[in-house]
Amino acid sequence: MLFLNPSTYIAAVLFLLFMGFIFMGILDGFTKAAQDVSPAVEFFKFFFLPVWVMVPLLTMKGLAEERRSGTLETLLTAPVSAAEVVFAKFGAAYLLYMLMWLATLGFIAVLHHFSKDARFLDLGPLAGGYLFVAVTGLLYVAVGTLASALARSQAVAAVLAFAGLFALTLGLTWASGMTFVQQESLHQVRSALESADVFRHLEDFTRGVVDTRQIVFYLTGTALTLILSILGVEAKVLHS
Repeated sequence: MLFLNPSTYIAAVLFLLFMGFIFMGILDGFTKAAQDVSPAVEFFKFFFLPVWVMVPLLTMKGLAEERRSGTLETLLTAPVSAAEVVFAKFGAAYLLYMLMWLATLGFIAVLHHFSKDARFLDLGPLAGGYLFVAVTGLLYVAVGTLASALARSQAVAAVLAFAGLFALTLGLTWASGMTFVQQESLHQVRSALESADVFRHLEDFTRGVVDTRQIVFYLTGTALTLILSILGVEAKVLHS
């Protein structure tokens, strides 16, 4: 149903327009001032903005709408399990999320056609950036799916997803930089927060440093979040 909903395609167009303006702004800044950093690195630094908006939009209807309309119970009476329902909703949202990001490759294609500046066509940061988007997107879409599994209202699901995504992106970064966390007695806490800092991960990916610990972090977080989503669906159905 996600791919048949007109609002999905409206959201996709808005996403591309928004990221297109960001890309144009970055290129404008690079053409006016000599910089050694690839524009791709700067482009992916804005990944959290579409995450905050697009992931809640893609996931809020999935399970929350099924519960609100009363079709979730009917769906689960068919020969499908709660896990299959959750994975189907998650998979559809993640596929669309990645398709939207892959569509931004069109910006690179246009740039490649009209520009010969090597700074603009550095494939290393581009490949690392898209790999980063793919890996982190698993966890972010899973968080949106969990929010939809816990809420009956689409609006509530969107707010819960936004709050969770905000905490995972900027929240951990701010927490690791807080003054009291810098105390020597909280060294382990600070190390844990820094190891989960998504912007540090982005920097590594765009430099070509793929740390398997970071990938395991996102895969484990995705698996745990989806398990909680399945348990949430089962609990809601039992108490309906």
